[in-house]
Amino acid sequence: MAELSAIATLQCKQQVVRAVRFNVDGAYCLTCGADKKIKLWNPQRQLLLKTYGGHANEVLDAAGSCDSSHIISASADRSVILWDVTTGQPLRRYRGHASSVTCIKFNEESTMAVSGSIDNTVAFWDVISRRQEPVQVLKEAKDTITSIQVTDHEVLTTSVDCHVRLYDIRVGKMISDYIGHIVTYGCLTRDGQCYILSCADSTIKLFDKDSGEILNTFSGHESKDYLLENAVNEKDSHIISGSASGEICYYDLISSTCVKKLVHSKNKPVVSITHHPTDNSFISACEDEIKLWGVAMEE
Repeated sequence: MAELSAIATLQCKQQVVRAVRFNVDGAYCLTCGADKKIKLWNPQRQLLLKTYGGHANEVLDAAGSCDSSHIISASADRSVILWDVTTGQPLRRYRGHASSVTCIKFNEESTMAVSGSIDNTVAFWDVISRRQEPVQVLKEAKDTITSIQVTDHEVLTTSVDCHVRLYDIRVGKMISDYIGHIVTYGCLTRDGQCYILSCADSTIKLFDKDSGEILNTFSGHESKDYLLENAVNEKDSHIISGSASGEICYYDLISSTCVKKLVHSKNKPVVSITHHPTDNSFISACEDEIKLWGVAMEE
């Protein structure tokens, strides 16, 4: 396994970075701040490209569209905003949630945005039309939605009610699995066969998506009261997780052993992680800085 090291550190000046997200091709990343702003970066060159301001409270999540021309953001001000990347202007503001919007994703064609909230609902927004109300609202969860993943025909949601729910949009069915612990984040493996759940009991659980059986449990990081995220690397061979201790744990997907620990910052929680879509690199967010990790180029 190639040696990963921190190849860039960016001070975001956003009070606290709530989430960091790569765009679709991994050339840029977005940081969501407690300062109510979203920032667009070129992390390789450590360049701040643009700042997007218009939310009235902390920005909790954001996503870039499939052609990188738009950004959708979710905020504690209960709204979702669609932004024009080049002008930096908000194009539409959606207000349908009764509480903070915790997570947001585009669908594959970026025609629809899917948001989850502390009000226990998941809302679908048509970003192409001028429609202000959600197209559909999912109300199965009994507590805060902590994360959303969207594929071409499925939506995976995790919740504080200890359930993970998989919606198949093509046939209109939902599968709900009780995990037994608060699920702070869910992501799908790149082959779409499994989902990876970060739980509040300081474990990550790997489930077979079709059968719902648990395949592996990973432990070695601390969650404390943080909503930690996980990511899977570009080859589906390792799972990466932040930790309340300031470390980043690299777990072997098959053996579940922690093969590497990287230190972002001593005793400060690494809350958000985003992996590059195709390269062996990822970005971690801790308090007000982000670090780009990768294999250092030989001069």
